[in-house]
Amino acid sequence: PGPIWTVLQPAQGQPVEALPEFGKNTPLGRAGQPTELAPAYVFLTSPESSYVVGATIHVNGGQTSP
Repeated sequence: PGPIWTVLQPAQGQPVEALPEFGKNTPLGRAGQPTELAPAYVFLTSPESSYVVGATIHVNGGQTSP
């Protein structure tokens, strides 16, 4: 995923001076939240995804993927 804001970021996951800008380089202009990733993970572990093969779910704040 793109940059995700977790408790690890302020706990020395990022330099303190970089925290205000963390995630601002995404098209949405902000870091993602863990709750925004959760539905994708739940879907991939559910029976509803049993027919999904070889797909990529882009939960990345609008960034293009290579």
